[in-house]
Amino acid sequence: MPVFAKPRDYRWDLDRELAALRDYPKLPDKADRAIPPKADDRLLVATWNIANLGAQKRREKDYRLLAEMIGWFDLVAVQEVNGNLDGLRGILAQLPDRYRTIFSDAGGNNERFAFIYDSGKVALQEEIGELTIPAADLTKIKLPDIPARFVGFDRNPMLASFKVRDTVLLLASVHLYFGKGRGKGVPDDEADAVTLSPRAAAQARRRVEPPPANGIDRRVLEAFAVAWWADKRHRDTHAYAQDVIALGDFNLPKQVQGDRVYDALTRKGLKLPKHSTHVGGSNVRNDANYDQMAVWPGTLESAIKQVGIFDFDGAVFRTLWGAGTEAQQKRFFEYVQYYVSDHRPLWMALEV
Repeated sequence: MPVFAKPRDYRWDLDRELAALRDYPKLPDKADRAIPPKADDRLLVATWNIANLGAQKRREKDYRLLAEMIGWFDLVAVQEVNGNLDGLRGILAQLPDRYRTIFSDAGGNNERFAFIYDSGKVALQEEIGELTIPAADLTKIKLPDIPARFVGFDRNPMLASFKVRDTVLLLASVHLYFGKGRGKGVPDDEADAVTLSPRAAAQARRRVEPPPANGIDRRVLEAFAVAWWADKRHRDTHAYAQDVIALGDFNLPKQVQGDRVYDALTRKGLKLPKHSTHVGGSNVRNDANYDQMAVWPGTLESAIKQVGIFDFDGAVFRTLWGAGTEAQQKRFFEYVQYYVSDHRPLWMALEV
């Protein structure tokens, strides 16, 4: 996504803001924000789209705030990691030495995926890679209400397997297409046609081939492609790991039936666990359910003990928020989305 404009400076005390994050669940009506403590029989998994990580000029104290929250979890999928790895390195520098990372190459919007994990609790396993749909199967990614064709992901989701105790999990970290255009790497049929000979152009026009999906249709097809892949993997007796969690930024407007992205993602049977926190959205504007974790019914779903969103924006920079006037809110959101993120971390506690 485009880099946010750098906001006016605001002076704040690191120790005070760290204390505000830690004490947030102690405030009235905020007890459901508490993150369970780490335990041998509990795996704390999170997903967090950290806006333009590496592209926006964060400072050491900003990385300290980000690392504080990431350090509450055993395993975190991070989206919007820029090709420039300074942001990811900045967070790791503020975490204990036992934390490790793996990351993908850059895709659409020059974005990488990364996993940050506590190597004292979680062991990286053999299977890593990208979620791709083979060319021969692209035509299988289709939905009745979308005549356009699926041409692949703008950003191939990243796959990584991890083991905790006797449980092996395969995580697919996603950031679904959001833009209004065709997206990077998708051909413009009309532009391509002008390079053809008149005869070839006439033949191309006679072909009954739908155009590439565009805008929201492309996002919906990407959501269905994740579901299609997860279903295939779940039923494959030769799969390295059949316990799959698809997590990340699905750009899902609302977690309800009737939402096109939601319906496509759950069409094959994936479940989106309900949140235990009373938070309106996974974005700081509090109006969308962009970030999700999807699992299959059965053993993995029954192991989920709690799912929540940590709305850090309700805890930090209270003097910047002030009385919450329109001008103060505007400055607050500009500051938060640049130095922290416009998304909140979504987390899950699994019994292992």
